[in-house]
Amino acid sequence: MIKTVKLEEAVGLELAHDITEIRPGEFKGPAFHKGHKVCEDDVCRLQRLGKNHLYVIDLEDDEIHENEAAAILAGALAGDGVVWENNPREGKIDLYAAYDGLLKVDVPSLAAFNLVDEVMGATLHNHTRVRQGEKVAATRAIPLIMKRAAIDRAAAIARQNGAVVSVTPLRPARAGLIITGNEVYHGLIQDRFVPILTRKVTALGSEVAAVDFLPDDALAIARTIRSRLDQGCDLLMLTGGMSVDPDDVTRHGIRLAGAAEVHYGTAVLPGAMFLVAYMGPAVILGVPACALHHPVTVLDLVLPRILAGERLGKKELALLGHGGLCRDCPECRHPDCSFGKGG
Repeated sequence: MIKTVKLEEAVGLELAHDITEIRPGEFKGPAFHKGHKVCEDDVCRLQRLGKNHLYVIDLEDDEIHENEAAAILAGALAGDGVVWENNPREGKIDLYAAYDGLLKVDVPSLAAFNLVDEVMGATLHNHTRVRQGEKVAATRAIPLIMKRAAIDRAAAIARQNGAVVSVTPLRPARAGLIITGNEVYHGLIQDRFVPILTRKVTALGSEVAAVDFLPDDALAIARTIRSRLDQGCDLLMLTGGMSVDPDDVTRHGIRLAGAAEVHYGTAVLPGAMFLVAYMGPAVILGVPACALHHPVTVLDLVLPRILAGERLGKKELALLGHGGLCRDCPECRHPDCSFGKGG
């Protein structure tokens, strides 16, 4: 509890707030910080500061100070790839990325944590790419003194499904680009996909190990897919033939290659005709033509998650619909915009 006591009776108790000292032209700041335990040597200085009574902390057995509480909360929220220091200020602790990667937030657990009275946790959006040392979350105990049981309950909620906040590093993939379409294959038009996809792949720390140009031939597409996988590619990106026209055979070629799980269509614009498929541990992405005309599409939302080890199925692609509408800004500001923030 917090109580008011005479100065001479405050020795051994903790201050409930900062006490400011002002020396004109020299110093203005806290002479004593909140939580400081008053000792005999402090009494004269406090008298010089005009203090005859103090607000002090006298904790009961079932109470906890905000700074101790914040450390418990931070430890419960932080998972792999998240670091923090036990130096709370006014009951608040910041959490940081330990390395570059993709931020993972257990959103339901975070909401349950925040439903506990007198605690809070705030994070960046789930699936945000973060850099080492970047602040990814913060937590605090809201009152100065609170019941220990509430802190223990909040910490238990944060831990029950594993960590609430973690950072997953992106694995380096060996990508193969398969550009389909008779017009490009026969040289009638110049390909523009390879430089775009290469830039996106290398920006995430992966490499383009092979590039193939193929006609609209499902059997040829299937053979090339199997060949590149046999040669060590673990990520294949196919372009062309992703719409619903009868001569768009790329999807058929992916199935002929032996893909056991194929998800075609996403709730994202641009990128509705995107495809995700799997052959063993390898991932196959079908990239629609919109990636030629828009700087950011569903590919930019999905690719980091794939490289972070996620297996995206129908449910995950459907959830991208919340926040999956690009605003087509005259000057693209992604990722500093709403696109992809909800899924």
